[in-house]
Amino acid sequence: LSERGFATLRYDKRGIGTNHTILDSNVWGNLTINDLEQDANKALAVLTQQPEVDNSKITVLGHSEGTMIAPRVAIDNPDKVKNIVLMGALAQNMSEILDFQTVSLPLLYAKEVLDKDHNGSLSVQEASKDVTFQRIIGGNLSLILTQNLANGTKIQKTEYNPNNDTYINIENELKPALIERAKSFFSPSASSTLSESSGKCTNLEGCPLYQSSFFALEPNLSTITNVPSNTSILILNGENDTQTPVQGAFLLQQKLTEINHPDHILITYPNLGHDFYPSSQWQTSQGPIQQYVLADLYSWLEAHSGFTNSITSSSSSSSSHSSSTDQS
Repeated sequence: LSERGFATLRYDKRGIGTNHTILDSNVWGNLTINDLEQDANKALAVLTQQPEVDNSKITVLGHSEGTMIAPRVAIDNPDKVKNIVLMGALAQNMSEILDFQTVSLPLLYAKEVLDKDHNGSLSVQEASKDVTFQRIIGGNLSLILTQNLANGTKIQKTEYNPNNDTYINIENELKPALIERAKSFFSPSASSTLSESSGKCTNLEGCPLYQSSFFALEPNLSTITNVPSNTSILILNGENDTQTPVQGAFLLQQKLTEINHPDHILITYPNLGHDFYPSSQWQTSQGPIQQYVLADLYSWLEAHSGFTNSITSSSSSSSSHSSSTDQS
């Protein structure tokens, strides 16, 4: 963006330094979504004070978690923010996103990939060796289906496999296990619980205060309706995004169309994941943003910043390709 003539400001979250290292665990441990919004507003204030910045053409770009912040900054600063860009957009509340990631996606993989006989069950042994499935569920299936006794003995949870056999029914046994696991996904663990004496937290996935604030946050589907009508909106999403599924981006576009927001566009990308890098539908691979995604971003920003005469989107539309500053 800088090479193309844009003055840019990118910053780390409070308490976080280079390469996602925690610089201050006390600050990090007391972080909330509201703090992130306040920090973004302060960053915007710093940006507008720079002499090379045109305060009438400011764009706020957010990726993933940042897409919860960008619309709120536009709402807080209607006289400053001309455009917002949402990449890998969150639309629904966190509980629905978590259900997709930890329940719906693993069940779909189990049915379409692991259930080779298409009889509604899968081999526990084979599923436990499947690397992709392990990554999707965040561990080994056999561990999810077992519990540790006080004497250190591991036994299988009978409620998830009442027949105690080598196969597990996807709907009646696997699904309840995944739902139960999802309930404890954001529960404070040994690594994330704040110490009563120090108030520190060292969990990069988020600490208890942050997690609670995220679950209580109004979803973007509601917030997006309050973005000023003179703020242009670009939404970019990979169709194989397993963290913020593309369905959420379509819901945001539908909501903007319903309220007749004058200028918004959605572009989706087949075969790209959450980081806009080629990925399967089951897991996001990490790598550089594809050049054609950047080309779309540049084109839209240049048009909406007065760098070019042609406006990419003067009204609501969506498209699909065949071929930030807020950090997630």
